[in-house]
Amino acid sequence: MEIKIRKELRGEFDTIEINKGMAIEELVLKYAGELPYTVVAAKKDNDLVDLTETIDNPCIIEFLDIRTQAANLIYQYSLSLIYLKAVKDILGDVNVDIQNSLSKGLYTTIACDTVLTDKQVADVENRMRDIVEADLPFVKEEVSVSEAERRFIELDQPEKLALLHKKADKVRFYSLEGYSNFFYGLMVPSTGYIKYFELKKYRRGVIVRFPHPTMPDVIPEYKEEAKLYDAFGEATVRGRIMGVSFVSDLNRKVENGEYKELIQLSEALHEKKIAEIADMITRRKKRIVLIAGPSSSGKTTFARRLCIQLKVNGLNPLYLGTDDYFVERTNTPLDEYGEHDYENLGAVDIELFNSNMNDLLAGREVDLPEFDFMEGKKTFGKRITKIKQTQPIVIEGIHALNGDLTPYIDDGEKFRIYISPFTQLNIDRHNRIPTTDARMLRRLVRDYQYRGHSAQSTISLWPKVRAGEDKNIFPYNDQADVLFNSVHIYELAVLKKYAEPLLKDIKEDEPEYSEAVRMLKFLRFFRTIEDDSIIVNNSIIREFIGGSIFVD
Repeated sequence: MEIKIRKELRGEFDTIEINKGMAIEELVLKYAGELPYTVVAAKKDNDLVDLTETIDNPCIIEFLDIRTQAANLIYQYSLSLIYLKAVKDILGDVNVDIQNSLSKGLYTTIACDTVLTDKQVADVENRMRDIVEADLPFVKEEVSVSEAERRFIELDQPEKLALLHKKADKVRFYSLEGYSNFFYGLMVPSTGYIKYFELKKYRRGVIVRFPHPTMPDVIPEYKEEAKLYDAFGEATVRGRIMGVSFVSDLNRKVENGEYKELIQLSEALHEKKIAEIADMITRRKKRIVLIAGPSSSGKTTFARRLCIQLKVNGLNPLYLGTDDYFVERTNTPLDEYGEHDYENLGAVDIELFNSNMNDLLAGREVDLPEFDFMEGKKTFGKRITKIKQTQPIVIEGIHALNGDLTPYIDDGEKFRIYISPFTQLNIDRHNRIPTTDARMLRRLVRDYQYRGHSAQSTISLWPKVRAGEDKNIFPYNDQADVLFNSVHIYELAVLKKYAEPLLKDIKEDEPEYSEAVRMLKFLRFFRTIEDDSIIVNNSIIREFIGGSIFVD
């Protein structure tokens, strides 16, 4: 039987002959010596499948390693099941919560009767390595909804029980040496695929660390992210205030008509935090306020609202974006594909930017540039500006926290803010909501609403966007004086009605189809907030769904 196969992410397709009924895993093993990294999943005619899937008809097969988001999550789910099994073996029937990403890993808590010790963590890690060394199978089992209900009741997992889709035919469980659990994603065939991981005791929990997509066969050097830990902790407190820890809690609020108060509470918490940040800037008399964050974090709305709060404090901030300081298009650096790389720091006219900022700080009149994106060059003469000694300058841009953007500006003048939606709402105790998925849904809706882009184009560009973030944004978040969590606990229930039809428009023969299906399955867990009219026009979420007073 003839099939087409692509072994590398951006490689060419080859036509080969195989025996009908061959498992994809057998095919992967056949080419193992040619593959740069461990393959953990595959696409079969653009449908995401695990490696146990058999090939019964002519089709197109694409190998996936953890450089892709879907495969990366499969690695995490598989590692998580090994971790939960090892904890059970070493510590018994204790509750484990997989909470959020932290320090290139998953931050988890273990509810022991006593304080968790370093030895216990080491014992769990050693047990995990024994499990991996034994190359034990992950046994997939599909059960009826009624059987799933029985299991969740027996396991005392009400948050999972509440999410059961009554119309579903089957519910998929995975088991490892008799330990069974539900994960909403796929698994690798056996534990031997999960070669790279480590445990690190941190604060009151344990970080389960694994490779980053940029280096799939290396555990990254550990870097403490204390500010990020605090931000997630703050998000947990917010969730408790609003009575929402899991998706099932949010769904109950929507079903009971309590979502309007939830929206008001979430917006009020944002406003309070922004006001607190404005007070910090005012007290410290900072005049250069630098705001950075990844795509779809809500930088524009946050910056505008911060300016308003600074005005409340008697200041009159000047708002600037770094995009107007792009170098001429002919001088813009090129990426590895030969395309203009506007996310490269070299795309910014650093000398002019620093000169303008220092002149403004000194009270001199400045001719601020405007970048003409059609012509690919700066224009002058329209923004002749002079500010008072008390006026702060609020600057928003992807490089804002990178010290190389402002090398000639006195550090004593700077106040740095990192903004991102740190998603603390989880599906259940063992299935987290990746922040990158929440951001991608924001961007998908915004790109359609404001830029006329299809969901297909947004998904297609997302890996490149993320690669730019890994290089230009995330390494500098620890430079921030404060982190602002731009997530709204209700937002996925709102984004669902906008995102679903866009995702459903992606056709089966399009490369982005498998990712669209994955996101649609994820959105099924949420009850939809149909009436979003209560969301105020200065809300960060309005930047994406429309109706913002800050976005044209």
